Amino acid sequence: MTIEQCRQEFADARVARLATVNAAGAPHLVPVTFAVIDTVPTDSAAPLVVFAVDHKPKATTALRRLDNIAANPRVAFLVDRYDDDWDRLWWVRADANAAVIDGEYRLRAIAALRAKYPQYELVAPHGVVVGAAVHRWSGWRSTA
Repeated sequence: MTIEQCRQEFADARVARLATVNAAGAPHLVPVTFAVIDTVPTDSAAPLVVFAVDHKPKATTALRRLDNIAANPRVAFLVDRYDDDWDRLWWVRADANAAVIDGEYRLRAIAALRAKYPQYELVAPHGVVVGAAVHRWSGWRSTA
């Protein structure tokens, strides 16, 4: 897959798996809803994969993924399509550096999440918003 194909398949996916590691190197993997926004040309020009702590029920808002990102900002996202017709299989991974975002990027992230998910139109994410600057796209498709 080309980088552009990877970016498009990734952006169109409905859910990603977010991989983080804690300070001791133990992995943590969770599904996340997300959106992709572009950064301004004066930045690194890397797209941001954004996700938020939202209103879905949680035991706490002190989430392990946030602690892990604070300890080690390197993250990976994986989206994929499985089908019993194996000619339709594909996956895309985005390797990135993540951080909590505020200001203009937080507002843009929430707007992108609301545009992608109807559930966020009803209740906008109100918690922490994370932006992950993608530095590497990789992907595979079973057929060219």
